[in-house]
Amino acid sequence: MSEKEKKKGLQIEVHLDESKTHGEYVNMARVFHNQTEFVVDAIFLPPGSKRASVRSRIILSPMHVKFLHASLGRNIEMYEKKFGKIEAKAGGPGSSDPILH
Repeated sequence: MSEKEKKKGLQIEVHLDESKTHGEYVNMARVFHNQTEFVVDAIFLPPGSKRASVRSRIILSPMHVKFLHASLGRNIEMYEKKFGKIEAKAGGPGSSDPILH
């Protein structure tokens, strides 16, 4: 592999199935892990409801969670530079606010 090819990096073509192009709206997340993987449930809780539904579940290796964490951090920084600081309050024990963790 030439130096030019190494600097270019791996090019991956990502295919998005048509059934997924509209995405899923979620307003909560649940994260849990064991020694070998992290599980992230993307959850929708309708306003005024006490019943939430998992819309999507992703399972990642610890290394890929670190990559996702770094990527989200960079994207939040870019967003806040462009649109202003995101004000977020996470609920805690005894709080009536939904917990994002």
